[in-house]
Amino acid sequence: MIRLCKYNQETTLNNIRNGKLDMVALSTTNLIDDIILKMNDIHLFECLKDNISDKRSHNTTVPYELIWASAIAAKMKVQTSLTDIPYAISNHRTLAKLGYTLIDSNGSLKCGLMQEGTLRFLLSKYNPSLFINGYNNTVQKSIFPMLDIAPDIHILDCTDLEVNYSNSNYENSGVTHSKRDDSLTRGYKLATLRGIVDDTGLIEDIRFGSINIHDFNLSEEMVRTSPMLKPGDILINDRGFLSRDIINFLKTSRNVDVYVPLKENMIAYEQAVLSAKELDDWKPHPNPKRKDQVISAISGMGLYWESSNPKEDVPINCCVVWNKNEDEYFVFVTTDINTSARDIITTYELRPEIEEDYRQLKDFWKIEDFKSTKLNVILFHIVCVLFGYLFFQLYTLLPDGEQYLHKSLPIILKTYIPEVFPYVVLYSGYEFGVLTLFELMELYAHCSDEVRIKFKKILN
Repeated sequence: MIRLCKYNQETTLNNIRNGKLDMVALSTTNLIDDIILKMNDIHLFECLKDNISDKRSHNTTVPYELIWASAIAAKMKVQTSLTDIPYAISNHRTLAKLGYTLIDSNGSLKCGLMQEGTLRFLLSKYNPSLFINGYNNTVQKSIFPMLDIAPDIHILDCTDLEVNYSNSNYENSGVTHSKRDDSLTRGYKLATLRGIVDDTGLIEDIRFGSINIHDFNLSEEMVRTSPMLKPGDILINDRGFLSRDIINFLKTSRNVDVYVPLKENMIAYEQAVLSAKELDDWKPHPNPKRKDQVISAISGMGLYWESSNPKEDVPINCCVVWNKNEDEYFVFVTTDINTSARDIITTYELRPEIEEDYRQLKDFWKIEDFKSTKLNVILFHIVCVLFGYLFFQLYTLLPDGEQYLHKSLPIILKTYIPEVFPYVVLYSGYEFGVLTLFELMELYAHCSDEVRIKFKKILN
């Protein structure tokens, strides 16, 4: 029978001295568990608990934080099914440091910390939007303020999350033409705002919809209202988010400068290229990898890109990039009219980083690997993956994980070598304690013969 135990060192040791010992377990290192424990140490699971309410009305034996810790650990270990969550954390010392641990009659945790049906029933009590709002509130109202994180450069983008086209049971899914080969595809779309922090990026705001919704329509409300965008910040977009009205709004109402490339069929693009050719003042591209490209600064391009109310249009400047090998031109604009062409390009070249985020989320983290067609289960999976990705990124910013900065989790795990920890977890009744091997030797030396016999029996 499974038993949930609470940490109580003193009571456990007293019970053992009186001959009450149920089990002894060794501990080993595990990178995912290390990350989970560090997030627990800095109280991130409390942030989750504060922003995503516990919908259980009874049977609350398993702590709510432990459910989230297990669900997020499962995604970090690329375990995508609900059936994996009860077994995602099985290391006794990890569970002990979380404040609780579990044993069963065989000492092997074969039953997991909960049943899949119990977890599925719990998820059915959540409105799907609560998971999206829960992620945003946890990050924006709790985690970032507590860790004093306030990015001033943000990247906006969307990605398609595809499912089996033939299965129309996926709730609220849409159908559109695939961006890869123009075939029909079914699925969802995720819009993300990624904040640049030091040398890494953190997903700070998200929106979710069906795959057939336009990128701009899905993300417009987020851009207008996200508390992550502060006066003086920079927002980097791609061509899918071209909107003169939004650019005007961000500059005038939120004092946020936008960086975005223009499409070739736009008058502003044609005029910028023409002006750059006439000016003929080309400078080397700031990226040494682009030796065949040169750049030119062009100002006063605002009148060539008008909104529905031209009188309210804010000024924009351009950087024209000429790829001399291919004789191609690219035009990047910004509402920050005081920045140089070099800075425009250097800033915009941060944008591909979010593409790498999406690649990792899909290829390694399996964010598209939905094991259910129910929308609440799908969104629970997505949010747990995003929390796992966020936790890993945060871990690399801390002293414990700075050795992994600029490395991806799948690459790290390929070379990670687990080690045996010099700790043991001792169980007595519904409580447990944690000792070093030396402390265990001291305890054993001072126990009665009756207790020593029990130790030998359990260890054998």
